[in-house]
Amino acid sequence: LSGAEHPACKNRPLDLLFIVDSSRSVRPEEFEKVKLFLSEMIDTLDVGERTTRVAVVNYASTVRVEFPLRTHFDRVSLKEAVSHIAPLSAGTMTGLAIRTAMEEVFTEEMGARPATFSIPRVVIVVTDGRPQDQVQGVAASARTAGIEIYAVGVGRADVQSLRMMASEPLDEHVFYVETYGVIEKLTSRFRETFCAESVCALGSQGCQQLCVSDGASHLCDCYEGYTLNPDKKTCSAVDPCAPGRHECDQICVSNNRSYVCDCYEGYTLNPDKTTCSGFFPKPWLTTAMDMCAPGRHDCAQVCLSNDGSYSCGCYEGYTLNPDKKTCSGAITSSLVTAEESCKCEAIAALQDSVTSHEVSEKLQAYQDRQQIV
Repeated sequence: LSGAEHPACKNRPLDLLFIVDSSRSVRPEEFEKVKLFLSEMIDTLDVGERTTRVAVVNYASTVRVEFPLRTHFDRVSLKEAVSHIAPLSAGTMTGLAIRTAMEEVFTEEMGARPATFSIPRVVIVVTDGRPQDQVQGVAASARTAGIEIYAVGVGRADVQSLRMMASEPLDEHVFYVETYGVIEKLTSRFRETFCAESVCALGSQGCQQLCVSDGASHLCDCYEGYTLNPDKKTCSAVDPCAPGRHECDQICVSNNRSYVCDCYEGYTLNPDKTTCSGFFPKPWLTTAMDMCAPGRHDCAQVCLSNDGSYSCGCYEGYTLNPDKKTCSGAITSSLVTAEESCKCEAIAALQDSVTSHEVSEKLQAYQDRQQIV
């Protein structure tokens, strides 16, 4: 469809960058098809200084910023600039092109709106080859920086590389066409995305995992097995063995965001994989498990086993706290008995006696030596 049949939509403002491959594998007439695709895309956008800004990066073995986000604020001048883009030929340095986008295009000096404006930063990469440099790491860095990446592959394009650079979900960010002759058909796909009423369709809005839209507003959410952090954007894995999150009868073992059940010693796991049965097959041989065995209770001092359960107690002179586990109080000096007091006095007297006896012996020995002299 032509630009006239694709009226511009009132999409939410974007900072949009096209990164186009013009390596030797792209023939001149094919590159003209790419430029036509860009022009038709521009026709569908609400272009303006306060609405959607557009930039283009051209790459092969080198990278060239054809025009930044700050240069053109109307569709006519944008399409005129696109018509003058010439292919570079040689090489396919896709990773370098994405790095250039981060360092030289999506900056306030080059026309990108400040992050505080919450205007989505979107990249559409068009390529027909396999990157000759490392693309996975630099694309991950771009996505972490809040840049949403769409990857368009043509003809001989390496699909795995497209998936490495694109944002999640991949089925909404990776496109493939057989030839440049039909690339313009993607215009309607992007128009549906950029003209959608849902703000989440225009980008992740800073949500780490899920963006849930309610018209002009949005909320972040998380995949199953994760919980939303206090910042309301990022997610953390949930412990599947936390109380209330599992169905294990006795022991829950976490296993990479899921869990498996296990049983105490003397019990075996039933076929339902959640409950446990006693190890001994004959009822008259079955012995109740000692719930007061080390590691099976949390009593601070005394554990009292009671037919498969237990209760806590305390040593003499201590009292059980309201938590029914720990104890308070201790034997004080006021509790020392008269018998214990007598024992202390007897020991002290004995020590004095021994000391006096030793002194007397040493004095007598000294006097004896004086008489001999």
